Parts: sequence; structure tokens; C-alpha cells
Amino acid sequence: MTVQKPPKVIAARGEKQVGQITSAERGVLITMCGSVNAVGNTIPPLMIFPRVHFRNHMITGAPVGTIGTANPSGWMTTEIFETWLEHFIDHSHSTIDKPTLLIMDNHKSHVSIRTIDKAKENGVVLLTFPPHTSHKLQPLDRTVYGPLKKYFNTACNAWQLTNPGQPITIYEVA
Repeated sequence: MTVQKPPKVIAARGEKQVGQITSAERGVLITMCGSVNAVGNTIPPLMIFPRVHFRNHMITGAPVGTIGTANPSGWMTTEIFETWLEHFIDHSHSTIDKPTLLIMDNHKSHVSIRTIDKAKENGVVLLTFPPHTSHKLQPLDRTVYGPLKKYFNTACNAWQLTNPGQPITIYEVA
């Protein structure tokens, strides 16, 4: 999430040098696991930071109820997804009598036996997209995450204009 896409710069035709402030830092990816239902209600996200140890100050400023964790790569793992599934169950109030459908991609971290059992025990029906089709089928990519990325880039550009020379770090993301 700290990887910024700089905006286009408009300049006079023939101009040889056109400047734009961007972060000189190489981007660091922070994974966010979110959930949105059909009417637009959300569950506070899980943020995965590329660190060995998680510290609570990493999610300062995040939405209330956000949980955080760390993984050296910053990517989702089976264990982290199990933590998120517990978080999802707590917030969705899913039960055997009042089940919830959870639609997700077919990433290997999402489909362990323990995850499937935990979901089943708590009334969460798991539905995964067929492999290599999520780019076409994932509704959140266009309706939520696409606009979020645009907003994030706009916010990064504004922040860099008011904080020249300072890189955006993982601590400014939440």
C-alpha cells in the first residue's frame, strides 16, 4: 500500500524538464484483508505489515476495530487468514442457524482444512472463484479497491506536496 503511482504532469509542448515530487523510497506492500456485503456494510479490515513483529501503533488512525499482524513478506498466510476468519465471524454474527456466504478468491491461504472446518462450525459458507478468474469475477476490485487505490494515490501526492523530502512509510498508511 505504500507503493505510489505518481500523477500525470501537464506541461507546455516542447518543455525539456518537467518536475514532479514522488517518494524516493522503494515501495513496501501492506496487505489489507477487507470484507463488504451486498448493501455496502463493511467489517473492519485486517492489515498485514511486512515486519517480524507487530506493534499496535502500526494501525493508529485505522478504522475502529481494525486488527493488525506482521509477516516478513507482508502477505497473507493460512494462519493469518484463520485469524481474519475469526474476526469475520465475530463481526458478521454468523451462526449455523443464520449462515453467511463468504465469496473469496481461491488463494491457497484461504482453503486449509482448519479454515473450512472453522467456517462450517460457525455457519460461514465459503465460495471461491475458479483459479485465474478472480480478475474478471471479483466485484470488489472495481467497486471498492479500484477507487481506494485512486484515493490513496491522491492522498500520497497531497502528503508529499506538504511534506517535501519525507518518504511515506508504513506508519502513515493506517
